[in-house]
Amino acid sequence: MKNFVVKTIANAGALAVAIWLLQDITLTGHNTGHKVLTLLVVALLFGLVNFLVKPVVKLLTLPLFILTLGLITLVVNALMLMLTSWLAGVLDVNFHVEGFWTAVLGGLIISVVSWALNVVLPDED
Repeated sequence: MKNFVVKTIANAGALAVAIWLLQDITLTGHNTGHKVLTLLVVALLFGLVNFLVKPVVKLLTLPLFILTLGLITLVVNALMLMLTSWLAGVLDVNFHVEGFWTAVLGGLIISVVSWALNVVLPDED
């Protein structure tokens, strides 16, 4: 359970950095508390997408992973971020990613920041 909470906090922090750095990734709310709650919901959605969908996409694109020496990971991460944005729209959560290239850059930022936070934060159960 602790590992789940740590990963969700790391995802939320990484998403916050991407939102802060990129103007085309938006998260809106009435006040700071609402924005934090929305960020946590988006982090949970992003974690769910990465847990359920990403392994299937990686398996289906395995030849491209081999052919591109793993660079297709940037595209897969961007697609996961865009899927999270779409799901947030369906669930009426105020989070939006505008465009594919913004998603690529956002996915790269989220990957780096999430990795750094997972190194710093404790992860034992």
